[in-house]
Amino acid sequence: MRLVIAHCQVDYVGRLTAHLPPAQRLLLIKADGSVSIHSDDRAYKPLNWMSPPCWLIEDPDVWVVQNKAGEKLIITLHEVLHDSKHELGPEPGLVKDGVEADLQKLLAQHVTTLGDGWTLVRREFPTAIGPVDLMCRDSDGKSVAVEIKRRGEIDGVEQLTRYLELLNRDPLLAPVRGVFAAQQIKPQARTLAEDRGIRCVVLDYDALRGIEPDEFRLF
Repeated sequence: MRLVIAHCQVDYVGRLTAHLPPAQRLLLIKADGSVSIHSDDRAYKPLNWMSPPCWLIEDPDVWVVQNKAGEKLIITLHEVLHDSKHELGPEPGLVKDGVEADLQKLLAQHVTTLGDGWTLVRREFPTAIGPVDLMCRDSDGKSVAVEIKRRGEIDGVEQLTRYLELLNRDPLLAPVRGVFAAQQIKPQARTLAEDRGIRCVVLDYDALRGIEPDEFRLF
């Protein structure tokens, strides 16, 4: 990545025109070829940019960034205050804590959080329309399909409803009840779920992580 801080003027010429009058700005030139112009506000959003594939033509006082469509960013440099290059190396990607996969794994390990005497049949239980997050049996040995979300919304309830309709056609599983489990459940989703006989459970991710094998809580 190349970082340039310069007093500059920027003009975009393409499907329309745009003009940034002279001011001090940060120019980012990335290894993928993209060029973006930033001010000291607007959070992460650039003032203007050119996405790859594009190429940069440098003259001492004027830079021209052009893409295949003929669009151009014309950067007129009045004074360069800083110019440096840095090798960032491979990007491993963002690793989120508390995503649905983490919740599914934790709940599978501590399935009795959903009820005393519950047992796990399988994670990612296969169906013709996609896998059910958890297939369980309650204390009476009856099948329960569990759909897990970070934020419980109507779409998640609809998804679980489709699974239940399909699973209840299987005489080896039926009757199958549903549990909609999430860290947050919107009121509209809760209303729809309860109207369809689906139980809603709010999960405490931190509490799940801290549960010992012989200590469970019902949420």
